[in-house]
Amino acid sequence: MANIVWHTKLRIHLDLTLDDLGHEEHEGLWGMVYGMDRMYAARAVPVAERDLQCGGVCREAGVVAPMYLRMRNGRREAVHERREDEDRHIVPVSDEHKAYQARILRAAEEGGFHGDSEVRTRVGRSWIQTDTLIEGADGLRVGWEVQLSSAGTDGPRSARSRAARAEKNGITPAWHTDRADYAQRHDTHWTRSNNLPAHVIAKTGDLRVISGFRKLDFWRCDLHADYPCPQGVRRCGKHHTTPVPKDVLFDDLVRKTAAGAIVPIQFRTATKLHRFWVTHTDQNRYNDLLSDDTRLPDVPEDVQIPSRASHNRPTCRPDLAIASSTTSAPSGDQPPAALPNLLPAQPAEPAIEAATPAATHGQSRQPNSPNQSTGEKARIPEDLIALQRASYREQQALQQLSDHEERNQQRRVWFEAAQAAQGAVTQHARSQGLNRFEVERAVRAAARGTGSQPPLT
Repeated sequence: MANIVWHTKLRIHLDLTLDDLGHEEHEGLWGMVYGMDRMYAARAVPVAERDLQCGGVCREAGVVAPMYLRMRNGRREAVHERREDEDRHIVPVSDEHKAYQARILRAAEEGGFHGDSEVRTRVGRSWIQTDTLIEGADGLRVGWEVQLSSAGTDGPRSARSRAARAEKNGITPAWHTDRADYAQRHDTHWTRSNNLPAHVIAKTGDLRVISGFRKLDFWRCDLHADYPCPQGVRRCGKHHTTPVPKDVLFDDLVRKTAAGAIVPIQFRTATKLHRFWVTHTDQNRYNDLLSDDTRLPDVPEDVQIPSRASHNRPTCRPDLAIASSTTSAPSGDQPPAALPNLLPAQPAEPAIEAATPAATHGQSRQPNSPNQSTGEKARIPEDLIALQRASYREQQALQQLSDHEERNQQRRVWFEAAQAAQGAVTQHARSQGLNRFEVERAVRAAARGTGSQPPLT
């Protein structure tokens, strides 16, 4: 969709964000243009012949992109006829965003959990798209959304609605940012790390979460209490709880949210509802306290989880990392540190939702397309396997390089190969009426040579 439309017959731009479309001298312009477009649609006139084209990004790029008009929930919308024209308006994902996606997947795999990036989940007639979806323990699904400094000054305005839709469909929303103003909002459960460059986020150092995780301190409101009474009296004699900020490592947060050891909680005060993350033990104690405030809930034996030492370099100090890289510039005989593996973003057509744990244990899946019956079997074309293997070869070549410039060039080559493979999978799934996720999974398995080639249903 776009807000600026070029009318080829009237030779004017129409701004759909304005009531008068930017032409106050023409009264009733929207009614005339929209009525004509609806008449064209009723007569089955092709979109390319309806006098409307994209007047924004596509026109600036010299591309003729036909459009049609519609009304949705009382809003005026202009829709592209072709998907590739719509994709031209999508802002490219930053390197820092990709690095966070790769790190989330790596941390989840180290904990024994499966995940995927840019996952689309079917919800009625629409979709929910998640930056990174992790399949956790006992059917738990955690949807990570990364919103960094490049998201704009106003931030993600639809965070609450997107989080609510995810929760309604069984996905626990986990929003991560590097901006203090985002983290101070309480429209969803935010966590925050320092503003770091992509190469620092991607490496395996200890990335620290400095906001969004709390430890609950339970206490009795008497003369010996360290906190003021939340009810505003001198001392009420009841039992209360106070959330205390506590740091946690990002990799541990990813793994423990997938395992259910760290959970989201809503903590209400007299004036505000706060949303943050706590341990599952603290959540149970807090629920017990809400049910009976005459006594403190018992402290379980495992409330103090023993910590383990870490020998990894911390990544929570970007100034030190950048300073060290500046002072020791790479020379000809001393190449810079190699960047780790970064997963490419799904090109053009995002992948369908990852397989559920039940499906991975051999349970049958129903066909998702009316064009494909259960008894039909489709085999994987060799060209899809060849494109996927070419993508893997470029990825392996990237891992062998150590020079920063060479790695940047090879990463672009890898992304192009991955985009070609993903585009071929999408086209094949559409033409055959197959589930795209099943096709992609079968192609990846065949390209790796793991097991027999699964049938596509």
